Amino acid sequence: MTEALVLDGRLFGEGQPCFGCSPTHPHGFRLAFAREGDDVVARLVPGPLHQGPVGVMHGGLVSTLADEGAAWAVIAATGKFGFTTSFSARLHHPVRVGVEAEVRARVTSRSSRVVKATAVIRQHTRDCFAGDFVFALLDKAAAEQVMGGPVPPAWERFCR
Repeated sequence: MTEALVLDGRLFGEGQPCFGCSPTHPHGFRLAFAREGDDVVARLVPGPLHQGPVGVMHGGLVSTLADEGAAWAVIAATGKFGFTTSFSARLHHPVRVGVEAEVRARVTSRSSRVVKATAVIRQHTRDCFAGDFVFALLDKAAAEQVMGGPVPPAWERFCR
């Protein structure tokens, strides 16, 4: 695991727009991760703006939280940014609004171009979500094609 990286959105420069990790996104999760062995871990208390059904975090936002965890596991393990290509997920229990949720993720396999990771979201001791994610590690030209424009300078070192 790449130990020198700070595992939050400051890594990608001021004003970066990520909903999951930007420290300044007005509506985002503003997640910061910590390493625990081979895992990366973050915590979030979902609020009223994260609801789908009353009192329950919207399923799409639950998946976003897990995807962000898996993505940071990739960054921590490889020092590279991965673009999500696919994921499979199972929602075991609702994620409750107003209750701290923990996302825990780790890389399960990797090659020079593809990294697989798993993520689990828990509230208290209950697993609410489990998912498997696949990420593509792209060179600068491919990343620019996906992003529809130039890779920001602060992101260049994270390209394959």
